[in-house]
Amino acid sequence: MQCTDWLLSLEQTFPDEVLDLDRSIRTLDLTHNKIVDIPVEISKLANLQRLLLAHNLIDRLPINLAKLVSLKVMTLDGNRVTTLPDELGQLVRLEQLSISGNSLESLPETIGSLRNLKLLNLSKNKLKSLPESIGSCFSLEELQANDNSIEELPESVCNLIHVKSLCLDNNNVKQIPTNLLKDCKALQNISLHGNPISMDQFQQMEGFQDFEARRKKKFDKQIDSNVMISSKGLDEGVDL
Repeated sequence: MQCTDWLLSLEQTFPDEVLDLDRSIRTLDLTHNKIVDIPVEISKLANLQRLLLAHNLIDRLPINLAKLVSLKVMTLDGNRVTTLPDELGQLVRLEQLSISGNSLESLPETIGSLRNLKLLNLSKNKLKSLPESIGSCFSLEELQANDNSIEELPESVCNLIHVKSLCLDNNNVKQIPTNLLKDCKALQNISLHGNPISMDQFQQMEGFQDFEARRKKKFDKQIDSNVMISSKGLDEGVDL
């Protein structure tokens, strides 16, 4: 049987016919349903690459999810998830993880094992901090953590040499690691609206001038390419 995609709507439980597809399914899209539980039998979908479960009623992830060793994209936005299992770190091929609009209060330290992760969206949760291990997500390019209760960033974020965008609007961030702008040489955008932090703190940081040059080059390129940007687009580099 050839690999296939599966799209289904208006389901309250995982349909048995999906699980019966075993190794033939690559994409499973069950977005906008009323699914409460992810069955342990999901581990049978060994070749699954994209798991899209946004806007359901899921409150926990099964440990067996870690057996989806081919998974590259997992979307869980708009559910009721309160914790992520330590086994999440076994999804070593994961490139995109989006779990915004849930009730996460913390992240497992094992998230640092996701060395291929490029996009991490944690917005609209109840996070007060990010684990030190996040600095081991060496491929990370975009971190979205808007609308949480984060007070500070761990020093390890300075290890994210490929990160281009940090979005932390509406948190409680008072300061960021002093070496962030110097060490994160790919960084082009920092968004910190609604935080108790001032522009002066950025301007005094080592590496600020180089960061500003990257930011301006990014938006100059967008303008040259006739890319439409918002009215605040030119200020997105350091958005406070």
